[in-house]
Amino acid sequence: MLALGVVAAGCGDDDGGGTTTAGGGAAQTQATDVRGSVSVIGIWTGDEQRSFQAVIDAFNERYPDVTVRYTSAGDNLPTVVGTAVQGGNPPDIATIAQPGLIREFQRQGALRPIDYARDTIEQNYAPDFVELGTIDGSLYSFVYKGANKSTVWYNVEAFRNAGVDDPDDWAEFLRNARTLGASGVPAYSIAGADGWTLTDLFENIYLRQAGPDKYDQLSEHRIPWTDPSVREALRTMSEVLSDRANIVGGTQGALQTEFPASVEAVFQNPARGAQVIEGDFVPGVVAESTRLEPETGFNVYSFPEIGDSEDYVVGGGDSIATFRDTPAVRAFVEFLASTEGATAWAERGGFSSPNRTVSEDVYPDEITASVATAIAEARTFRFDMSDLAPAAFGGTPGQGEWKILQDFLANPSDINGTAEALEASAARAYR
Repeated sequence: MLALGVVAAGCGDDDGGGTTTAGGGAAQTQATDVRGSVSVIGIWTGDEQRSFQAVIDAFNERYPDVTVRYTSAGDNLPTVVGTAVQGGNPPDIATIAQPGLIREFQRQGALRPIDYARDTIEQNYAPDFVELGTIDGSLYSFVYKGANKSTVWYNVEAFRNAGVDDPDDWAEFLRNARTLGASGVPAYSIAGADGWTLTDLFENIYLRQAGPDKYDQLSEHRIPWTDPSVREALRTMSEVLSDRANIVGGTQGALQTEFPASVEAVFQNPARGAQVIEGDFVPGVVAESTRLEPETGFNVYSFPEIGDSEDYVVGGGDSIATFRDTPAVRAFVEFLASTEGATAWAERGGFSSPNRTVSEDVYPDEITASVATAIAEARTFRFDMSDLAPAAFGGTPGQGEWKILQDFLANPSDINGTAEALEASAARAYR
C-alpha cells in the first residue's frame, strides 16, 4: 500500500506540454520549451540510487523546468509496477530487469513505444540491443544499465603461485583448473545455493557452443530442452561440476554456498578458491574496506571461447520502458539514451553501459572499463536466458531451472535426466 501510494504521488502531475502521440520523425523540442514532471520507479537503492540522482541532476542542467521524481521499489519492482498498472496509475517510466515482464506489459497495452528515440538508440547501441527492445516492429525499451555476465574473476596470487595465465579457450580453462587444484587451491568457487549462478554458467556455455540462433530458439521454447544442443551444453558444464575435489567445499559445500560467500572465498589472501565465474558485479559484493586491490589482488578475464565464439557476451541489465508519452518523458528518455546520460553514471563507477559512444576513459579504473566496453563492443550479445523465460521456469527459487540445475550440480552425470526435467518444467511454464 505504501509503495502504491508513492507511485500514485509521482504520477499525477501536469506534463506542461500536453500528451503527444508516439512515433518517430517528430522534431526535437528545445530544452527551454520542455516543462513538467517525470515519475520513475526503479530497482536501484543506496549508492546506485545516488548515482541515478547524479544522472537526473545532469539532465536538469539541460532541462531545468522538468522535475524528475525517482522512487526505489527494490526487488519488489515487478509487483509494485504490476499492481500500479492494474490500478490504472502506473509511473511514467520504470527500469525493468526482465525483458519478459516488458513484453507482458506491452501485451496488456500498458506500454508506450519510444520510436521517437530510435535514431539515437540505433546510433549508440549495437543491433542486438535494438532488437532486444523491439516488439512487433516498434521500439519499447532499451538497456540503460548493463551487466556483463561473461566474466571470470580470479585471485592474482593464486594464479601466480600456480603459474597460470588467463585462458584463451575452454580447453586451456580446464587445464588451468587442474593446475590450480594441484597447487593446493580449488579452482572453482561456486554459489550452488543460488540457482541463478548455475543458469548463468549454462547460458554462457550454450551461447558459445550452440550459437545465437539456437540460443534464441531455446529462450522462446521453440526447441525443447531435450534438444541435442542442450545435452551437449550440459555435458560441457559437467566438466566443471564433476571436478568435485576442485570445488571449494566440494559439491555439498557448493550447494550450501550463497553468492557473496563464493566471492569472498576468492577475494582474500590466502585464497580459499582461485576463481568465481560470474558477472561484472562481483567486486561490489565484497566490502571495499576488506577486499583485495584491483589488478594486483584480483583481476578478471572474459568467459573462455568455445569454438568460434570470440566476443560473445551474455548479460543482463535494467531497461527503460515508458507508460506515458509526454514531452518531459521524451526528453528524459532521449537523455538517458545519449552519451551524456550514460557518462553521468559511468564516471561514478558501479555501472556498465551498452552505449557504444561512452568512452572507456570515463570509467574509474581499467577493470571496470574492460568489462563495460566488452558489452558495448560485443560481436554477439544475448540477454540472460532465465530472465527472458516465465518466472515459474527461469526465476523462482526452489523450482524450475534453478532447482533442476542445483540437482545437476549434485549429480552432474545425469545429463539426460536433467534435460528431460528442464523440458517438463519449461513445457508447463510456457503454456
